[in-house]
Amino acid sequence: MPWAEHALDAGWRLDGPGADGLPAAVPGTVAGAFAAAGVGAPPDLDEHDWTFTCTFATPPGDGTTVLHLDGLATLVTADLNGAPLLESGSMWAAHAVDVTVRLRPVGSDNTLRLRFVALGPELRRPRRPRARWRTRLVANGLRWHRTMLLGRAPGIAPGPAAVGPWRPVRLVRRTGVGVSALALRARLDGDVGVLTVHAALEGEDAGGVEVVLRGPSGTHRATLDPSGMATVRVPDVARWWPHTHGEPVLHEVRLRAGEVDLARRRVGFRTLAAGAVGVHDVEFDGLDLHVNGVRTFARGAVWSPLDLVGMAPTVSELRATLEAARDAGMNLVRVVGTAAYEAPAFHDLCDELGLLVWQDVMCANLDYPLADPEFRATMQAELAALVERLAGRPSTAVLCGGSEVGQQVAMLGLAPDLAREGVGYELLPAAVAAGGCDAVVVPDAPSGGPRPFRTDTGVANYFGVGGYRRPLTDARRAAVRFASECLAFANVPDEEVVAAVGIDAGVLRDAGADWDFADVRDHYLRELFAVDPGALKAADPERYAELSRAVTGEAMAEVFGEWRRAGSPCGGGLVLWLRDLTPGAGWGVLDHHGAPKVAWHHLRRALAPVAVWTTDEGLNGVAVHVANDRPNSLAAELRVALYAGEREVGTGEVTITVPPYTAVEHDAEAILGRWADAAYAYRFGPPAHDVVVATLARGGVALAQAFRFPVGPPATRADAAELGARAWIADGALVVDSRALLYGVRVHLPGRRPADDAFHVAPGERRVVGLTPPAARPNGAPGHLTALNLAGRLYVDAYPSEPP
Repeated sequence: MPWAEHALDAGWRLDGPGADGLPAAVPGTVAGAFAAAGVGAPPDLDEHDWTFTCTFATPPGDGTTVLHLDGLATLVTADLNGAPLLESGSMWAAHAVDVTVRLRPVGSDNTLRLRFVALGPELRRPRRPRARWRTRLVANGLRWHRTMLLGRAPGIAPGPAAVGPWRPVRLVRRTGVGVSALALRARLDGDVGVLTVHAALEGEDAGGVEVVLRGPSGTHRATLDPSGMATVRVPDVARWWPHTHGEPVLHEVRLRAGEVDLARRRVGFRTLAAGAVGVHDVEFDGLDLHVNGVRTFARGAVWSPLDLVGMAPTVSELRATLEAARDAGMNLVRVVGTAAYEAPAFHDLCDELGLLVWQDVMCANLDYPLADPEFRATMQAELAALVERLAGRPSTAVLCGGSEVGQQVAMLGLAPDLAREGVGYELLPAAVAAGGCDAVVVPDAPSGGPRPFRTDTGVANYFGVGGYRRPLTDARRAAVRFASECLAFANVPDEEVVAAVGIDAGVLRDAGADWDFADVRDHYLRELFAVDPGALKAADPERYAELSRAVTGEAMAEVFGEWRRAGSPCGGGLVLWLRDLTPGAGWGVLDHHGAPKVAWHHLRRALAPVAVWTTDEGLNGVAVHVANDRPNSLAAELRVALYAGEREVGTGEVTITVPPYTAVEHDAEAILGRWADAAYAYRFGPPAHDVVVATLARGGVALAQAFRFPVGPPATRADAAELGARAWIADGALVVDSRALLYGVRVHLPGRRPADDAFHVAPGERRVVGLTPPAARPNGAPGHLTALNLAGRLYVDAYPSEPP
C-alpha cells in the first residue's frame, strides 16, 4: 500500500481584526480570505496577528502520521490540540512533524492552530549587524526575514502582503514501504541517457524496489540497492529541447514495489552550458545559453506570482499562463528574487511545455546579514532545499543569487566588493555543487563588468529603451550581452479592462521617481507616432488608448529584432513582466486575467521560432533577417516589396536555405535588384515609398511577414470603402483583404480567439486568420475589425458578395 495523503484544505477559520472566524482556504493567505468574502482587508496586514484554525478527524489506519506544512508566511507558532508544535521564521521553509502520538483516537477531532505574528514590529526593531546600505524598494528590516518582498514594495507591489499558510497543509499516513525523499539526476554520456536515482525508503519490506523508466526509446529497469541507489542507462536517448528548438521529450520514472507505485516523476535528458564550448565567463561574457550544444537565443519574461493576492492558482490557471508564454515564442521565464518560489506544478509544466526556468534566490536589493550565524544557517538550508527541488529538471537552466543587490551597492557609490559578499558568490555555488545540479550559476542580476549595471558585460537590467527613454537605436549601441530584465512599459489592456478601471489604473512607478511608466510610454508615443500624448488623451481618449496599445509592442519588437540578428552579441532578454498583478496598464504583456495585450501579439511575431524582421541600417539601407530555430533546414522564398500608397513600386524575391538553429541577414536592395533608398536615408527628394514589406513564404504560403515604415507609420485614417477593405468568414477562418495598407488590425469576434491580432495587411494582399473555435457562417455579421488607419469599423460579412 502506498502512503496515504490527506489534504487539510477545508474547514479553516481566520481570526484577527475584522475576521472573527472568517472562512479561509488553505493554501491561502489573510488577503485571500478577505477577498473571497468580498470584504476589504486591513491596509497593513503586517501590523496585526492572525490565526488560522482547522478541526480535522484523525485518519484511520496504523503506522506513522506526519504533518506537512509546506509554507508558512512568515513568523508563526503552531499548536496541535493545545500543545506547542513548532515555530518558524521563514516563508520558504517546509516542515514535516511526526504527530502520531499527538493525534486523538480515530474518530475523534483534532484542532490545529497557526498563529501568524505581526511582522511590522519586528521590522522596526534595531538589530546588529547594522545594514551597510539602505534601499527604497522595501523596508530595510526585511533583510532579516525570509519572506516575499512583493506586497511590501511601494510603487511596484504595495500590497497585500503575503501572510498565512500559503502552501498546502497535509497529513501523510505512513503504512508499509514509502519514499520520504527522492533525488533524480538525468545526464547525457554522448548519446546515452544516464539516470541516477537516490531514494530514501522507509517502512517494512523496503527491499526489491524497482526503477522503471519509460520513454520514446522504450522501457528500461533497474533495482535499488540497499542504500537506495540505482542507475539506468538509455542508449540513443531522445533529448529534451526548449520548445522553440525541438521537442521537450520527457521520460516517466516510477518506483515500484511489486505492482504498487511508490513514486512517479518525469525527467528529460539534455546538456546545458552558459556559452560556447571553452572558457566562458558569465560575469564578463554574459549569458549565452547552449542547450544540447546549440546556441539558444533565450527570450521570455519575468514571472509574476499568480498567488500574490492570496488565492492559490489552480494547475489549469498556471498552465494557461505558461502556455501564453510559450505561444508568444518565449522559451525562458524568470522567477525573480522579489517574488516567491513556485510550487512543483509550475516546474512540472515548464518541463512539459519546453520552457527554461531562471530561478532567483529570494533576495533583492538588501544587505542580507550573512555574518549572523543563525541567518547564514537559515540561508544554507533554504538553498539546499531549493537545489534539491530543482536539480534534475530539464527546465532548470539558471540559478541566480538574487536581484539588484550589486546594483544597489554600485548606485550608492559604495565599494564594489561589498556586493561580492552576497548569496550568489559563495553560498549558492556551494549548494549547486553539493546538490549535483547542472544549472548555470549567475551570482546576481545584474552583475559583471566594472559596474554591474553596465550593459556590454555580464547580465544587465536593460532599460535604455524604456525608463531611461533612449532612442530605439540604443538597443544596438548598448551592446547588451543578456538582459535579465528589460522593456518595462505601462502596457494598456483591451477595451473591456480600460472601461472598467480607466487607462491610468495599474500604472507602476519606481520608488521616489517623479515619473511613472505611462510617462515612458507617452515618450515613445510621441517619438514613433509624432503626436502630443497629453493633447490627444484629452481630445480623443479612444485614439490615445489605441495608439498607446500599439506603441509598446512596436518598441519591444524593434528591440528584440536588434538583439536576435546574427551580428548581435546578445544572448537574449526577459521582458518585465509576463502578467499583471492587478487590473490596468501594468508591465504585463498579459492582463490580470491572463488575456494577451497588443504587446503580446507583437512579441509573438518577433520571437517566433521561424521569423522574419527588418532593421534600419541607415545609409546601408534595410536589412532583412530570417531566423530558423527549428532542427531542420528551412527552404523558403524571401520577398521584399516597396509600396507607395496602394501602388507596388518595387519587388524582388530570392530562394533561401536557412540551416537549423541559425539566423541569417540579407540586404533588401540586393533582393530588389537595384538601389531604392529603402531606408530613406539619403533623402534625394520626396520618399518614393512609404512601406517596406518582407515576406517569408514556402510554396506561396506566408510563414512570416515584417513591415517597416521609413517615413513613419500611417498618420491619417480612411473608411473601409476608401481603403478597399473587406472581411468575411470562410472555412471557419477570418479572411481580410484590402486594396490599401491596413495597419494594426484588431479582431473583435465575440467568443472567438484569433490566431493573430494587431497585424498589418499589405496593399493588395489577403490574410487568412485561424479562429478558435472555428467560426460558423451565422445569419448576420458575427463581429468587426478595427485598424489604426481605419476610420470606424470594418464589419465581418458572413456571406461575401464575391467568392473568396
